[in-house]
Amino acid sequence: MENAVAASALALLAGVSPKEIRQALATYSGVKRRFDIQLNNGTFVLIDDYAHHPEELRATIQSVRDIYRNKTITGVFQPHLYSRTKDFAAGFAKSLDLLDEIVLLNIYPARELPMEGVSSELIFNQMQNNNKRICSKEELPELAASFKPGIVLMMGAGDIDTLVEPVKEQLLKYEDR
Repeated sequence: MENAVAASALALLAGVSPKEIRQALATYSGVKRRFDIQLNNGTFVLIDDYAHHPEELRATIQSVRDIYRNKTITGVFQPHLYSRTKDFAAGFAKSLDLLDEIVLLNIYPARELPMEGVSSELIFNQMQNNNKRICSKEELPELAASFKPGIVLMMGAGDIDTLVEPVKEQLLKYEDR
C-alpha cells in the first residue's frame, strides 16, 4: 500500500492525471516471485521468492517464521552468480542457518563463467545447521517427495522458478505416500 501511495505521488508530480493513476492501480496485479504462495493445502505451504542476497534471505526467512510459527521450514536456495556466491558465502550461510532444513542447488551462472573454487559447497561448508544437502536441479523434484509437512521456501534469482511446479506436484502427492 505504501509503495502505491509513493508511486501515485511521483506520478502526480510527473503530470499524470488522477484518473490515469486510478486506472493503473486498478489493473495492477502485483509482483511475481516475492513471497508468492504457490500452495497452501493444510499439509504444505509452498512459497516462491526471488531473494538472492543474504539480507533478502534473512528477511524472507524471518517473515516466514513470524507468519508460520511452530512450523518446520525447509528452504531450497539457488545461489545466483559465482561472484556473488564468492563475495557473500558467509552471509548466505548465516542466513540459511535460520532454516530447519536446507537444500542448496548448484549456482545459476547467468552471465558469468565458472570461477575456480567457487561452488555451492562454499556456502554449504560454512553453514552450522547439520540438516543440509546439496542437489542438482534435476534431483530436486524427487528429493521434494521426502519433505516433511510444513513450509517449503524456494529462493533465488536464477531459474529456480522452473522447479516450483515439479516440487508442487511432489508435495501434492504427500497423502499418497
